[in-house]
Amino acid sequence: MAAPRGRPLLGQAQGPAPTDDETTRGETLSPLPGGAPRGKIGLFRASSRFPDLSPRPPPRNRPEETPPLASTPPTPPSSDAQKLPLLQGADVLRKLEALRRRQEVRYYAFYSSQLGGVVTDPALMVLPFDDHLVHRGHGIFDTAAIVEGKIYDLDAHLDRFMRSAESSKLKADPPKEEMRRIIIQTAALSGAREGSIRYWLSSGPGSLELSPAKGAEAGFFVMIFPGLAYPESYYTQGMKVMTTTCPIKPPLYATTKSTNYLPNVLMQLEARERGLDNGVFVDPAGNVGEGSNMNVAFVKEGVFLHPKFDHILSGCTSKRLLELMPGAMRRGIVKDFQVRDIPLAEAKRSDEMMFIGSSINVAPIVEWDGQKIGTGRPGPAARALLEVLKEDMKGGKDRLIEIPY
Repeated sequence: MAAPRGRPLLGQAQGPAPTDDETTRGETLSPLPGGAPRGKIGLFRASSRFPDLSPRPPPRNRPEETPPLASTPPTPPSSDAQKLPLLQGADVLRKLEALRRRQEVRYYAFYSSQLGGVVTDPALMVLPFDDHLVHRGHGIFDTAAIVEGKIYDLDAHLDRFMRSAESSKLKADPPKEEMRRIIIQTAALSGAREGSIRYWLSSGPGSLELSPAKGAEAGFFVMIFPGLAYPESYYTQGMKVMTTTCPIKPPLYATTKSTNYLPNVLMQLEARERGLDNGVFVDPAGNVGEGSNMNVAFVKEGVFLHPKFDHILSGCTSKRLLELMPGAMRRGIVKDFQVRDIPLAEAKRSDEMMFIGSSINVAPIVEWDGQKIGTGRPGPAARALLEVLKEDMKGGKDRLIEIPY
């Protein structure tokens, strides 16, 4: 990216910057929390969007300027080998950078309302330790996909995000339209034309109590990254799953996309320890719930079956596929579709089974608790529905937002 004028970004931006003669598009913008001026969602210079928050080295041959942060002074020799160092600011930054070098990650851009801008250096993508999202799990998140330079189905995900905020008693700050605009601009600054967006809302820092600190400011964060990676074998050979021994979440927690995913993590770890790909929740009534981070659906005698959403997460990808079912019926992929309770025994007798989600899209399941599903091979409906979804992700005009790189 070309060097921005005025207030450059922290870190190194990825992807080319727009030129002055590139035109803007459409919708009017109000200022960002960091003080970015009004403009249009379109092609912007980075400097017009977010303030400069970067620590910078001092210019050479300028002794009159303020020196950089001091490093930790040398410690006298001590017989106490366990003595902990007292770190200074420059030490912390170096150690954060070293951590990212040891544990390589691919995070393209990160927006923080607490910083009022975007960073592209993963070492600087941090939160206060006392943010309630961190130590109490009082936060929510949601996702969206970047496909060929466009954001897919963002508004449906944002609607769910707002419902999660309400059920979590979190103030939507900034408002929904402001969040939408920040997400789009962060995606533009990332330069990524394929990938995933994840965004969070927290009740903010300021205490270690259960309740948020008095006067705490809500935190809003956006991450642009490559997305979750799944093996190609999931789609060509199918997945093997188990009925998890972990209890399903109560409906309030299951229908809220909160940051507390402990049951989901334990479910996946349990499956992996047994050499399987994932698990499936079953509710106390013996009906199928969902997977660790995706919905589950079935096909029986040409009918697409999906569990009701009253006790599981309202999956945006599943709901979009249900909206596309009339077209799938016209193409002969399925004969009909139903959303209802699905008893475990009935589900295991299905002809096809599949996971559905914004990251995994549609992946066939060929074995459940050691029992073959259908023929034990990926079925035609799962393959065809994956193509239906991919077509919508690239050509669904009412579902795509052009990213103004």
